[in-house]
Amino acid sequence: MEKIPIIHRKALSLIISLFLSLLVSEACHAVDREALLHFKHSITSDPSKLLHSWKPSSDCCSSWEGIVCDSLGRVINVSRPGLVSSNDILFDTFMSGTLSPYLGNLSSLQVLDLSSLKHLKGPIPPQLGKLSQLTHLFLDSNKLIGPIPSSFSHLHKLEKLFLGDNSLSAVVPSNVVGSLRSLSELGLSGNRFSGSVPSSIGKLRLLTKLDLHGNKFSGSIPCSIGKLKSLKFLDLSENRIKGSIPKSIGRLSELVLLYLNQNQISGRIPSSISGLGSLYFCRLSENRISGNLPASIGKLSNLQRLILENNKLSGKLPSSLGHLTALTDIFFSNNHFTGKIPSSFGNLTNLQFLDLSRNRLSGEIPPRIAKLQNLQSLDLSFNPLRLANIPNWFSKMKLFRLKLAKTGIRGNLPRWFSSSSISILDLSSNGLRGRLPNWIGNMSSLSFLNLSRNGFHSSIPVEFQRLSLLMDLDLHCNMFTGHLNSIFSKESRSPLGQFNSIDLSNNMFTGPIDENIGETPVMASIMSLVLSHNPLSGGIPKSLGKLGELQVLELVGNGISGKIPAELGNAKKLGTILLKRNKLRGNIPMEVMNLNNLRVFDVAENLLSGRIPPHKAIFPVSSFLGNHGLCGAPLPPCKHS
Repeated sequence: MEKIPIIHRKALSLIISLFLSLLVSEACHAVDREALLHFKHSITSDPSKLLHSWKPSSDCCSSWEGIVCDSLGRVINVSRPGLVSSNDILFDTFMSGTLSPYLGNLSSLQVLDLSSLKHLKGPIPPQLGKLSQLTHLFLDSNKLIGPIPSSFSHLHKLEKLFLGDNSLSAVVPSNVVGSLRSLSELGLSGNRFSGSVPSSIGKLRLLTKLDLHGNKFSGSIPCSIGKLKSLKFLDLSENRIKGSIPKSIGRLSELVLLYLNQNQISGRIPSSISGLGSLYFCRLSENRISGNLPASIGKLSNLQRLILENNKLSGKLPSSLGHLTALTDIFFSNNHFTGKIPSSFGNLTNLQFLDLSRNRLSGEIPPRIAKLQNLQSLDLSFNPLRLANIPNWFSKMKLFRLKLAKTGIRGNLPRWFSSSSISILDLSSNGLRGRLPNWIGNMSSLSFLNLSRNGFHSSIPVEFQRLSLLMDLDLHCNMFTGHLNSIFSKESRSPLGQFNSIDLSNNMFTGPIDENIGETPVMASIMSLVLSHNPLSGGIPKSLGKLGELQVLELVGNGISGKIPAELGNAKKLGTILLKRNKLRGNIPMEVMNLNNLRVFDVAENLLSGRIPPHKAIFPVSSFLGNHGLCGAPLPPCKHS
């Protein structure tokens, strides 16, 4: 006979003992039954029938769903969460009402899970502080208000406390936090808690998870945080925390995740950060952190994501970053880093995203970067690199996204682009010149193309129409000529390749806009169409009104004539219409002026006439000036004949 493994025998023994305890268990205790029925009575709506089985005539221990009792008939577990798993399928349920104070009478209760019910309202009853046997309390994802009751200081056995995603407020009581010595996980995120993070947090030596993100905490990070030697997850992001990162943070040798982003933290990153040897994810972005990036950061050998963007970090990038060979993501955008990109970055062979944009980096890009065969996204934009040319060794990489805006590139587009798999390409604000090459049509993966603010001076080649995945196109501020048809008649692989946005402003495009532009499949999803400051002719096509997703239409200074078509009023999502400095005649259609989402409207310096239609939105007088035939608010009233 085959032996049962020890681990299976233990599980079997546990199941048998649990079964026997249920057999000998007594009927539900009267006090517990009353407490649960009071809770059910406080629920005003239960469309998911989570409490349907809770009937006074039946035994709460054996017949009520979500209830577990011990052998004495005392309730030890109440679990009616709003997310219920059955056969690997998640069912989303909810109930409305309040938390009954009678729940505090469940004196043997160990687990209370009323999370994700979405519509539990009102305060947390102080009577829950009487649950001295409670180990797990989950009330997250509801609409609870008010403070954490001071009576929670009596919950000495509590191991996990989750109150996140409610509307709880006030200061988190320091004495309460310091009393919960058994706590291993604390989640208070997504509330309105204010005041400082209590320094008594340092007394919770068993804490492995601390999530306070998305509140209004102020003050500084308490130095006592360094006493939490078991901490693995620390998220204080999206608060109003000030001061500097305490040196004591370097004692958190078990920490795997550190999120301090979106605060008002200043000062330097302490060199003690090298003590975070287990760290995988570090996000300190959107703060006011300054000074050099300490070279000791190179000791964090497990680090995978390092996000420091939108700070005031300065000095040179330490070459020790090249030791972090587990890194997949570096986001350092919008700081004050200077000097060269370290050649040691070539060691980061697992790197997928590298964003050093909006700094003060200079000098050549180290050719060793070509070794990064896993790199998908490279953004060096807005650095004074003075590249002159895009290095040919870039062709050896398998980039999905390449952004080199304002990096000093000159000359023509490199030919190797024609065989690349780049999907997002931004070369704006450089010195590129010459014709847009015919081989642009071979860049079949392109979904985003920004060549704005360069010196291109050709028509759009017919091969451009082959860019069947292109969705966002920005060519503004060049010297492009010719007709727009090559763009508007582009191929698409529906729904991919339909335009989201087009900006062709400040060029030399000519001819009328195609009357059927609004019926072209590639334009069906467009949200922003900007054609201003081109010497176009003809009128505004009526078919633009068929663009149901259009939000922005800018046709400023185009020499367009004719009337404003009333059909524009059919494009219900339009919020911005700029038609200034043209030769438009006739009335302003009421259908256009009364678009529900219209917030910006400017028809100044045309030849319009008649009464300005009554409108709900408030537009300045300047939006209508220079049309001598117009009258009515906000211009002077019309003269009655």
